[in-house]
Amino acid sequence: MALAFAGSLGEAWADACRVETIHGGISFPVQHIPDDWTCRLKLVIDHYTTANTLGPLKTAMDASTYFYLLDHPPLAAALINRLDLADYKAEMRGPGRWWGNDGEGTEGIVQLVYQDHAIRIYYLEGTHHSRLLPNVSGKAVVFLRTGTLKEPGGLEAMENTMVAYTMLDNRVLSGLASLLRPLVGATVIRKLRKGVDVVNRLGLEIRQRPERVLFEATDPPSLPDEDVAFLKQALGGKGLPSVSGHSGHATP
Repeated sequence: MALAFAGSLGEAWADACRVETIHGGISFPVQHIPDDWTCRLKLVIDHYTTANTLGPLKTAMDASTYFYLLDHPPLAAALINRLDLADYKAEMRGPGRWWGNDGEGTEGIVQLVYQDHAIRIYYLEGTHHSRLLPNVSGKAVVFLRTGTLKEPGGLEAMENTMVAYTMLDNRVLSGLASLLRPLVGATVIRKLRKGVDVVNRLGLEIRQRPERVLFEATDPPSLPDEDVAFLKQALGGKGLPSVSGHSGHATP
């Protein structure tokens, strides 16, 4: 009887924390989300301050490079920063977990909850400081769906759609959600769109100026060996100058 009762409690708990499959008109494999994450995601999704869908938007980057950068945020942020595309920063804080700062008042911890060949699901906790909004803290759930497409010239590009749920932590601000929602929603959309635009510009730099990308990657202090090695492979060696004069450890 005790086992049966415990089993029924487990089923009730699972039902209470079940996350819907469809978000932004897209089906996501939420059944594969680890059980210890479903309740945290559901809290944000069910009590969001804003819900926003962005895309599909194109990124000028082949799949292997895109997914490597997506799975190595410090490398992506370092290249973006060194190429003067934006003032992004990122540091790994554990498996699938990192701290990020967009250089415009928003920073926090991002946790990768689920991934497969086309889907990423993230859970975020962070803060935002600006002149338009009071200082706020909150949580977010981001669903990302990616796919590949061919451009007219035959180059591969990525197509991305994001669905983001944001929930403010501040009780007073949550009570003013109806007034703040348009402003918060516009801020979220602007930051998501900027992120996609910056990555697209990074992809164009990799395509059009590979020598500059490698120079910035190996300019002291050089990026980690494995990242430089990947970049040299991704860039294909076309038009790349010798980097023997740098202190970096580029793979020959």
